[in-house]
Amino acid sequence: MYWASTKAVCNSFDHSISALDHEDLYLYKSPDKEHTQEHYYMEERIIGRYTGEEDGPLLIVFGGMHGNEPAGIKALELMFKMLEVEPITNPRFQFRGRLLGLRGNLRALAAGERFIHKDLNRQWTPENVARIKHAKPEELDSEDLEMKEVLEVIEAEIADQQPQKMVILDLHTTTAYGGIFSIPTTDPESVRIAIELHAPVIKGMLNGIHGTSLHFFNSQNFAPETVAVCFESGQHQEHLSTNRAIAAITNCMRTIGCIDAEHVENQHDSLLIEYSKGLPQIAELVEAHSILPRDDFEMMPNYKNFQKVKKGELLARNRFGDIHASADGLILMPLYQKQGDDGFFLIKTIIEF
Repeated sequence: MYWASTKAVCNSFDHSISALDHEDLYLYKSPDKEHTQEHYYMEERIIGRYTGEEDGPLLIVFGGMHGNEPAGIKALELMFKMLEVEPITNPRFQFRGRLLGLRGNLRALAAGERFIHKDLNRQWTPENVARIKHAKPEELDSEDLEMKEVLEVIEAEIADQQPQKMVILDLHTTTAYGGIFSIPTTDPESVRIAIELHAPVIKGMLNGIHGTSLHFFNSQNFAPETVAVCFESGQHQEHLSTNRAIAAITNCMRTIGCIDAEHVENQHDSLLIEYSKGLPQIAELVEAHSILPRDDFEMMPNYKNFQKVKKGELLARNRFGDIHASADGLILMPLYQKQGDDGFFLIKTIIEF
């Protein structure tokens, strides 16, 4: 994707959203009487679909798996605008396979909250998916319905395209400032894609959290060869979080063969590399501090992603007392919002950039 067209589309998009309110931006309006609720959510789920003339992978990119993280959705809206104009500005441009952009948690996005009843990105277990698939709609809560609808869309796309390979890129942002990073699975292909995103790669994260999209979207649960990667593009409301998410989508498309490297302007790499300066190239999880609503967890103020901490340092408090760092390391995703299952993570550097 050439940077000139990227800038033009970004500037146009920024100007257009300035006059829109939150409801208009995401089009979360009450379904009209001619459409069922199910049809409405199915239509709103899909941000865009772009199919090339040549066979290739099915790349599914999620934005808004958490309802207070809009950057991924903005990035996808811009990406589909760029793909529309790219063949015009670059006649030699070719796309292989299909890019599908999905809104993750529609109901939480409408409310501007991380989730309605429970964290959607902690529900992706085989047992939970099986329960939801066989349950009646009236037996399901908001996040159950979200999962059911997402799976229906994905299964329909697989049936339509019949890809040999499916790649999931799950876009997120954090409450804290201080850095971007990617989270792979243990699959070597996931690690390869994560490294090519040119942001710190955090290994072992799936040992500290459970039921994420990364746990579920793999070849054991889907017919095509399936691999998943998560990318954290910055702080929730940071303007550049959207730009970095665009760069991550572009680099992912290049890495898995949807587009040729010669058609990718190096500004995408530069944006991610610049923001990763001074951060580890590869890091590993040391500790995941899980919390419950009744814990009354409160993070100490002003911590940033990748900030150094010392063993014994006071990091947070809850109703049981003070919480100290269990080891020297770097802090990741300190919690500065009401909703969430994780208070913070500690990581250690494996390889420097």
